[in-house]
Amino acid sequence: MSASDDLEMSTTQAVRSMLLLMPRLVGRAKRLPVPEALRGMDLAPRHLALLAYLQYDGPLTVNQLADWLEVAPTTVSLMVGDLSRRGILTREEDDADRRRRIVAIAPGYAAPISEWLSGSAVAWTEVLDALTPGQRATIVATLRAYEAALEKHAIKGD
Repeated sequence: MSASDDLEMSTTQAVRSMLLLMPRLVGRAKRLPVPEALRGMDLAPRHLALLAYLQYDGPLTVNQLADWLEVAPTTVSLMVGDLSRRGILTREEDDADRRRRIVAIAPGYAAPISEWLSGSAVAWTEVLDALTPGQRATIVATLRAYEAALEKHAIKGD
């Protein structure tokens, strides 16, 4: 199928293309090299998402991370505790509210995490820069809807 054919696709053609494309995308993403400093730490995709928010948004509270990751604060607390014990994250008191903790990437891991995330970020930036804001929003909305549909069918057992 040529690039010009991508402009007009039936739903069936689009589904077929996506079924062929998604495994390749996941496979390529998994082949991104993990920096030496992070190898052997058994970091899962959920860790990568949490680290990406901290990398791009800077230090955040557990509740802010939970909101962004769309999970319960207790789930984030467990991940942060795990990554803190490994020295990857730091937790500091919030000067404005001593009950809250500010979570950040430990200085010794900032460069390796940036290196790890940069492969995907550079590729996404390259592709998304060529689109209009509306097109970018459509892509993000479509991927979120796909994720929700997968979850719905997983729950049903379909």
